[in-house]
Amino acid sequence: MSISHAPPGASEPDISPISVEKDGVVGGGPGAALDLVPIAPASSRGTRVPRWLRRTSGPVLLLALWQLLSSTGVLTSDVLASPGRIAHVAGDLIGNGSLTSAMGTSLQRVAFGLLFGTLIGTGLALVSGLFRIGEDLVDAPVQMLRTVPFVGLIPLFIIWFGIGEAPKVAIITLGVTFPLYLNVYAGIRGVDSQLIEAGESLGLSRWGLVRHVVLPGALPGALTGLRYSLGIAWLALVFAEQINADAGIGFLMVQARDFLQTDVIVVCLIVYAFLGLLADFIVRSLEKVLLQWRPTFTGR
Repeated sequence: MSISHAPPGASEPDISPISVEKDGVVGGGPGAALDLVPIAPASSRGTRVPRWLRRTSGPVLLLALWQLLSSTGVLTSDVLASPGRIAHVAGDLIGNGSLTSAMGTSLQRVAFGLLFGTLIGTGLALVSGLFRIGEDLVDAPVQMLRTVPFVGLIPLFIIWFGIGEAPKVAIITLGVTFPLYLNVYAGIRGVDSQLIEAGESLGLSRWGLVRHVVLPGALPGALTGLRYSLGIAWLALVFAEQINADAGIGFLMVQARDFLQTDVIVVCLIVYAFLGLLADFIVRSLEKVLLQWRPTFTGR
C-alpha cells in the first residue's frame, strides 16, 4: 500500500531514478542507472605546488639574495664570502679529507653524548614519573641543575675530566639529559587517568599498565624531547669543541678564526646546520612510524 500526497485528480509525480552523466547532462527515466561523479575535496582541487618545492623555495631564495649582495659588493669577502667561494672552499676541504675527518670526530662525540644523555634523562624521568617517592627524591635536584647553564660548568669539567674527550662528551650529555627528562616526565604524568582505571578494570598488572598504557602514552612527549635534545646536542658540541680540541668541526672553526678565514667558518656552520637537519628528519621519520596509532592534524 502506498500513500500519495498529491491532490485528487492529479497525476502521480515521476520519481524514477535520476542519472548524472559525467559530461554534466542530467537525465532520468524508468530503469535509468545512477552514475555518481566523485567530488574532489576542496583542498585537492586545482593545481598545487609540490610540497618539496615549497619547502626548498625559502633556502633557494635566501641563497640567491646572498649571491646578489655578494656580486654587487654589498657583502665583501672579508665580512661574508659569496656562495660560490663557500662551495669552492667546501670542495677543497672535502678533497683533502679534513672536513670528512672532522665530521666523523664530531659525530662520534655527539653519538656518545646523546647515548649517555638519553639513558640518564629517560631513566630519571621513569623513576620520577612512575613513582611518587621517586619524584620526591629526583625531581627537585634535577630542576635545580636544569637552571644552571651547562656552558658554565665547562671549567669544572676540565678540572674533573681533564682536556681530553671526556669533558666534551660530558657537556653534550648534560645538554641532552634535561630536555629528555622534562618531556618524558610530562608525557608520563599526562596519561589520562581514565585509561589507567580502564586497564586496572581489565586486570592489567602494574607492569602491564606501564607497558601497554603509560609508555605508549608518553611516547609522543619522549620523541619531542629527543628532537629538542638533538638540537641542544649540536649547540653543546660547538662549545665542547672549543676545549683544547685537535680535531672536529669546532677545531676547524677555531683555526679559521685565527687566520680570519670567514669562508671556512661558514662552511663549518653549514655542516652543523645540515647535520642538525638530518638528525631532525630521522626523528620525524621515527614519529611517523611509531605514532601511526595517533591521528593528528597536519595543517591545510
